[in-house]
Amino acid sequence: MSGFYLQIGQHFKDGYLHKDEFKIVYVAPMKALAAEVTATFSQRLSPLNMCVRELTGDMQLSKNELEETQMIVTTPEKWDVITRKSSDMSLSMLVKLLIIDEVHLLNDDRGPVIEALVARTLRQVESTQSMIRIVGLSATLPNYLEVAQFLRVNAETGLFFFDSSYRPVPLAQQYIGISEQNFVARNELLNEICYKKVVDSLRQGHQAMVFVHSRKDTVKTAEKLVELARKYEGLELFKNDAHPQFSLIKKEVVKSRNKDLVQLFDFGVGVHHAGMLRSDRGLTEKLFSDGILRVLVCTATLAWGVNLPAHTVVIKGTQLYDPKAGGWRDLGMLDVMQIFGRAGRPQFDKSGEGIIITSHDKLAYYLRLLTSQLPIESQFISSLKDNLNAEVALGTVTNVKEACAWLGYTYLFIRMRLNPLAYGIGWDEVIADPSLSLKQRSLIIDAARSLDKAKMMRFDEKSGNFYCTELGRIASHFYIQYSSVETYNEMLRRHMNDSEVIEMVAHSSEFENIVVREEEQNELEMLARTSCPLEVRGGPSNKYGKISILIQLYISRGSIDSFSLVSDAAYISASLARIMRALFEICLRKGWCEMTLFMLEYCKAVDRQIWPHQHPLRQFDKDLSLEILRKLEERGADLDRLHEMEEKDIGALIRYAPGGRLVKQYLGYFPWIQLSATVSPITRTVLKVDLLISSDFIWKDRFHGAAQRWWILVEDTENDHIYHSELFTLTKKMARAEPQKLSFTIPIFEPHPPQYYIRAVSDSWLYAEAFYTISFQKLKLPEDRTTHTELLDLKPLPVTSLGNSTYESLYSFSHFNPIQTQIFHVLYHTDNNVLLGAPTGSGKTISAELAMLHLFNTQPDMKVIYIAPLKAIVRERMHDWRKRLVSQLGKEMVEMTGDYTPDLMSLLSADIIISTPEKWDGISRNWHSRSYVTKVGLIILDEIHLLGADRGPILEVIVSRMRYISSQTERRVRFVGLSTALANAGDLADWLGVGELGLFNFKPSVRPVPLEVHIQGYPGKYYCPRMNSMNKPAYAAICTHSPTKPVLIFVSSRRQTRLTALDIIQYAASDENPRQFLSMPEEDLQMVLSQVTDQNLRHTLQFGIGLHHAGLNDKDRSLVEELFANNMIQVLVCTSTLAWGVNLPAHLVIIKGTEYYDGKTKRYVDFPITDILQMMGRAGRPQYDQHGKAVILVHEPKKSFYKKFLYEPFPVESSLREQLHDHMNAEIVSGTICRKEDAVHYLTWTYLFRRLMVNPAYYGLESAEDETLSSYLSRLVQSTFEDLEDSGCIKMTEENVEPMMLGTIASQYYLSYMTVSMFGSNIGPDTSLEVFLHILSGASEYDELPVRHNEENYNEALSKRVRYMVDQNRLDDPHVKANLLFQAHFSQLDLPISDYVTDLKSVLDQSIRIIQAMIDICANSGWLTSSISCMHLLQMVMQGLWFDQGSALWMLPCMNDELASSLSKRGISTVQQLFDIPKATLQTVIGNFPSSKLYQDLQHFPCIQIKLKLLKKVTETERSLQLNIRLEKTNLRRNISRAFTPRFPKIKDEAWWLILGNTSTAELYALKRVSFSDRLVTHMELPSDVTSFQGMKLIMVSDCYLGFEQQHSIEDLAAPS
Repeated sequence: MSGFYLQIGQHFKDGYLHKDEFKIVYVAPMKALAAEVTATFSQRLSPLNMCVRELTGDMQLSKNELEETQMIVTTPEKWDVITRKSSDMSLSMLVKLLIIDEVHLLNDDRGPVIEALVARTLRQVESTQSMIRIVGLSATLPNYLEVAQFLRVNAETGLFFFDSSYRPVPLAQQYIGISEQNFVARNELLNEICYKKVVDSLRQGHQAMVFVHSRKDTVKTAEKLVELARKYEGLELFKNDAHPQFSLIKKEVVKSRNKDLVQLFDFGVGVHHAGMLRSDRGLTEKLFSDGILRVLVCTATLAWGVNLPAHTVVIKGTQLYDPKAGGWRDLGMLDVMQIFGRAGRPQFDKSGEGIIITSHDKLAYYLRLLTSQLPIESQFISSLKDNLNAEVALGTVTNVKEACAWLGYTYLFIRMRLNPLAYGIGWDEVIADPSLSLKQRSLIIDAARSLDKAKMMRFDEKSGNFYCTELGRIASHFYIQYSSVETYNEMLRRHMNDSEVIEMVAHSSEFENIVVREEEQNELEMLARTSCPLEVRGGPSNKYGKISILIQLYISRGSIDSFSLVSDAAYISASLARIMRALFEICLRKGWCEMTLFMLEYCKAVDRQIWPHQHPLRQFDKDLSLEILRKLEERGADLDRLHEMEEKDIGALIRYAPGGRLVKQYLGYFPWIQLSATVSPITRTVLKVDLLISSDFIWKDRFHGAAQRWWILVEDTENDHIYHSELFTLTKKMARAEPQKLSFTIPIFEPHPPQYYIRAVSDSWLYAEAFYTISFQKLKLPEDRTTHTELLDLKPLPVTSLGNSTYESLYSFSHFNPIQTQIFHVLYHTDNNVLLGAPTGSGKTISAELAMLHLFNTQPDMKVIYIAPLKAIVRERMHDWRKRLVSQLGKEMVEMTGDYTPDLMSLLSADIIISTPEKWDGISRNWHSRSYVTKVGLIILDEIHLLGADRGPILEVIVSRMRYISSQTERRVRFVGLSTALANAGDLADWLGVGELGLFNFKPSVRPVPLEVHIQGYPGKYYCPRMNSMNKPAYAAICTHSPTKPVLIFVSSRRQTRLTALDIIQYAASDENPRQFLSMPEEDLQMVLSQVTDQNLRHTLQFGIGLHHAGLNDKDRSLVEELFANNMIQVLVCTSTLAWGVNLPAHLVIIKGTEYYDGKTKRYVDFPITDILQMMGRAGRPQYDQHGKAVILVHEPKKSFYKKFLYEPFPVESSLREQLHDHMNAEIVSGTICRKEDAVHYLTWTYLFRRLMVNPAYYGLESAEDETLSSYLSRLVQSTFEDLEDSGCIKMTEENVEPMMLGTIASQYYLSYMTVSMFGSNIGPDTSLEVFLHILSGASEYDELPVRHNEENYNEALSKRVRYMVDQNRLDDPHVKANLLFQAHFSQLDLPISDYVTDLKSVLDQSIRIIQAMIDICANSGWLTSSISCMHLLQMVMQGLWFDQGSALWMLPCMNDELASSLSKRGISTVQQLFDIPKATLQTVIGNFPSSKLYQDLQHFPCIQIKLKLLKKVTETERSLQLNIRLEKTNLRRNISRAFTPRFPKIKDEAWWLILGNTSTAELYALKRVSFSDRLVTHMELPSDVTSFQGMKLIMVSDCYLGFEQQHSIEDLAAPS
């Protein structure tokens, strides 16, 4: 208890108890003891409001309950199971105190479990460097020093040993030996002596306990005592009728079903053993402790489990039957001590009495035992195999060396050295090997060999490594013994019937100690007839027959009379469920579909206690009467038939009218789901399946809980094989939402089976299943035509062959590599289009440079466009070429990305434009009006295989458009496509217009640095624990493959970079080499660390491990890249983006997990194969390594998929269809498409068209015939047009289509047609700011904003702190999150985590063009109020302030509350007003604030003067008025046009809107956007239909400053004329 208080004290911080930081585990060896401890501690800890719960076979805890509990009281086995699973690592990590009660049980058959636990805990302490305190409680032990050593107790300070003289109540001991030989006479004598001793005690007014050694014997002895009391007339001593509460209690006792209990109660005698029901046991304990029962006859378990002392304790006989040994053995030392420990009640008695009655020859043995006490030994060897397997499955032991170390933590190892003979080690061995390390090794190797033979792990004898198998993992998780696994390996077959399965389960070693008793035969025979629907093999007289009867009985819910059977049945039912589950998992992993479904059915049958052949509605048996269920079964009304029937028909069927409604109601609760799937072939051997799951039942928490789990299996019944299985969790929320989509790939083999079935089977409901058939009759598979270019054995070309000394100086090497040599001629000496497919790292960039140099040679006035799909690649290219190419060649280069948009001048003068697809798409849309688009001579498309990824459609549109432009302008544009090795290079080449000569598609294997790949599978259903279990293998891979060379570890999220790095530091530390990855002197390190801003990065860098992800700022990122590139740090943990953006190769690449969390679908999805290839491509550094290595750690089920596709290239499909609307709309706006035919013609230029012909089934077509294709294309065009027309983007007439205002805006601002259509329907003439904010966050551009795990909680917290309400039911919606981020930005709230900061950046980034589009829509509709509100929203975004009275002053960096209030008292609320105050009087206005500071801040803002003039323009046809406007900046910062926006993440230039409108009618006539550096003259036409100028104004609004509005009335100007 006191250890407990200390632990709690450590978690009191600031007077508050942090309950979520710690757990305390109390391990008690018996269930009975666990219950007692739980009760005691709950009571004591209730003032602290701590939660204590019991976790045993009787009491399961859910995950949430476990999280809420601070103290867990559990049995050794249960805790072992929990700590064996790597998915529960999070729980065991929180344990700070482990209390092990009754440690002296090490001697017992359950000792090994305790040893395994302690060894596991101690190793966890060492590997994680987190302190876990172990407290062991035990009875007096002779060799307490060794146990202390085993628990790692400090003998001076932590060891307390009290011998028997410290007993609180002195104990008188009597030993009685019986020398009678005759069995019957001996038993009589035993009873007589026992009776005498009990009576002696009763006469003195004490209670007595009699301990016997079998459950049956308790009742026999009790009856015998009563009988003897009758004979000697001592009954009165026993009876206790005089007790005041006797009659009351008698009523309670009579209720019990246990007839012995009731009968004996009258005589004041009780019985107690583990076979009794919990309630009866509890009742007996209460009666005895209240003194109503005088004598208690019980088995030894009572001594362990329940703290029930009595004055006198009699041990009657010392022989007990041991089912394991199959015979009699002597009562053990510890039992005797424990029993004697119950003699004498500390509060009431002065002394206690212990009496042991044994046979004469054993007398001396017990005397010696109790006085000198034998040391306790370890029993660990007996269960070495199981425990070794558990450690291997957990991943803590991976080879013989580690296994020996682990064994060194056990008690066995300590005793082995002290008492070798007991463990079968001869003295000669001890002399030869004093530390016994060889013996240790041989024990491990023997165990490993046996496990290998049973297929529970792979043991590689040569290297000594252990590899866990699925079977071993299942055995470990379901606590199945090694011997059982051997049995299953032997007996499990592909096809078995029900009785064979039950018989196999009966053979499990878990049940081996169940014996057949003579007296049970009759009852068993009767049970076999009444409750066993299956044949019982071997009959009731056979041990397995008996077990199989009891198993069937459990499922049938039969009742049993004789007590020994009750206890056997209880024992069997406790293990039955996990054995069934284990067998199901084994069949599932073997991929046998028939057996898998069969075993799953039996798992549910055991869980529900319903036979598979009974009616499914029996699962509602608490609510539907048995009568109704029986009727349904008799009439054979299955679920499908009931579904079709009406209520009254069902009522008639079961001859009970009201029952019809009831049955129908519960049918609605029965979990049904509907499946539908679309199958698209990827190659001839792989199909992609998109499965839609919709639920079709009424969710009721009472039946369905929070979530229902379904097994999704894809099976080929022809060959009896499962090709894919996954567990899908359907939550209550999902069941109400739209159908859920799962995607996976499955293999298909020649010859094709007729069909596959996709099945969804509920994990907990019998008969709840759905299936869908995939038929292969009509499925057209794509042609197989992968052509690879052979790499010719050419002599490498020297750089001099460029024939130009300037060009030669660009390259630091002397010769081109083999691939460059082979394609040199085509690139440098011809104008052919080229497609180069080669693995990452084979020098493709230099190949592209050759094509550029050719262009500079032949057409120096033409431009090069380099298009890279990721911003990161663009940046790397810019960086590289600026350093290497541009300056030497005297060329101009500009970058176009979301971060940076160059102006027109620099675009016109640039020779090289590097761009992302989106930007180039946006610019080339209006190619008619942009001359520089038509001046392109060469387009280089990098990473063109990303065509199949989400941004592929844009690439497709660009290329199709550029080829179309060059066909229109008749100017050749040369295309060079670069990609990894492709499966369908032919189609890509055809689409790019590449001929025979320009197509080079090398095999993935022709890398300049060869690569070896290792793929390792890890189980674990849940993502986070699975990632956790990969950390150790990752560390091991570094040590094996690349102990000194650079290592890249790719993970899927920022959080994972941190967790992985910390774990690797831990493993390095436990190898006593924490800084092995660091190679720079201490002072350099300190200097580097001082520059780092990110906390986590600063921590990991000290150990030579870098982090790299988008959440770091640029400085940190480039610092890490530099450190890694210069080998200062050896390991870099990064997210997948690094693979694309930064060219940092390493010797070893580890890909840790191949899936990432997709915020949109709220689950983990796989990385595209292209990403994985790209990451692998970073392995092997061309200058330094002979070969590179990649280790890919994947989820076990996906292993085979990756094995296949990492070596055989993946075909690229088009995803243009999904995004066709926006691209069609753009082409209609730019005038390329005017009729439906144009649209079809436009489609024939796309890559989609090429793939439709080759793999029609992928796109949902039956064949690739001409009419099928053309009707498909015209349908596609028609439906796209209709959607666009519905959304108001285009207008369709008979034949023609023309763009509308919304469509034009969508194309101009690069917005989705959905977004503008949403704007069109929601924005009105006077929309308020709040509504504008909602509309802005609702834009479909924010669909992809990630909402990660548990972020809805952050969102909820934010929603309480912001100004406008958001929808509380949709806190996990990206649009709600965008709204909250905007409001947090305006209120300048601190964001909860760093991810939100980067999310805010991207949200603000996108918002500019969205708001500008909204302004255009308002202006085009002529709404003045809405336009100005929307401009205010843009100013808010730029400044990060709300548009309130006085908030404009907060744009000044020096503003504080005091200053703001003193200014507002004087009526100053804008920066403009401050400009008007002369510098001299400024100080008097602002009181005691230094005016120079304020004046300095004012210089950030422009002060603008406007002069207006009205001119009349007269032409022949009409007279019109023109307004001349002259703008001039009057303050010092004349010519800087850079805007002052400290809270906006990007650089921005000032711009101004000039609005001509009427403030009284709220009409807007004209809008012009201008920007200038010091002065500008411009003009605006006045509308010709306006007669009077009343209310007409010119309003100037800033696009980035609050409160910079100026209004000038035009009425005044017009008056004099």
